[in-house]
Amino acid sequence: MSNIKDEFHKKNAWGLLTSLDLFGCNPEIIRDADKIKKYVQELCQLIEMKRYGETQVVHFGEEERVAGFSMVQLIETSLISGHFANMSNSAYIDIFSCKDYEPSVVEEFTKKFFEAKEVKMYYVLRGLMENNER
Repeated sequence: MSNIKDEFHKKNAWGLLTSLDLFGCNPEIIRDADKIKKYVQELCQLIEMKRYGETQVVHFGEEERVAGFSMVQLIETSLISGHFANMSNSAYIDIFSCKDYEPSVVEEFTKKFFEAKEVKMYYVLRGLMENNER
């Protein structure tokens, strides 16, 4: 079990949010709705998340800077979402679940799938009551 999973259980976190910023993605992959759906299916299998309904993938964005596909997949323990920016060949993906999973596994798989040159990963344990929170 990783340090993040240990921390999740030790602090009795309600959930885990992992955010990935991917840069230099393969443009053919991020512009293909079927490939984005395949990514979600494979990711859910990898981190043992049960999908609820079909993956929604919609292309929109009037402003060229943000135009691209957006994706949402409900999972039994919360959701996976993402936006794929055509102009910059970047992607921004969030995985939120009240079931633990390993963020580094998500990061490695996602970088490889979208053939990203660089990835920034952030994670937050949710549902913790710290001294300065109400």
